[in-house]
Amino acid sequence: MKYTDLPVVTSYLPKQAANNDTDAPSTLRETATTTQTPLVQRLREGFPMAEFRLLQELLRISEEELGRLLGISPATLHRRKKSGHLETPESERIVRFARLFGLTMEVFEAKDATREWLKTQNPGTASESPLSYADTEFGAREVENLLGRIDHGVFC
Repeated sequence: MKYTDLPVVTSYLPKQAANNDTDAPSTLRETATTTQTPLVQRLREGFPMAEFRLLQELLRISEEELGRLLGISPATLHRRKKSGHLETPESERIVRFARLFGLTMEVFEAKDATREWLKTQNPGTASESPLSYADTEFGAREVENLLGRIDHGVFC
């Protein structure tokens, strides 16, 4: 069976956003139906650096900032760029932040509002930005819970 893999990062965006994104690179606007390599297999092999760049563009943050969020030192980031390949733990963190962006976008319905909320200090995340708070899996789950409360109108 032949696999044609679309970017993982954009697969977490709400469907209407992924299809109607006019300011996104053409790789974000693909809508072809293809057979995908299972995500676990792709994670085990490690993502290409293209996934890092897509997430960076989506969040509109610097390479250094995204590296910090993913737990990648500047020297390691330089090596990853040279090899063009991320390791499994780094790939899992890419998925974490892509998933979080998609969930946030479902609540706020616009990319700009999503970015602003993720980057702004919030009392629900110990006065850190939700992006910073989500640098651990537990923190990301707490941000997801906060989004659920916001979406259902529960006072936080």
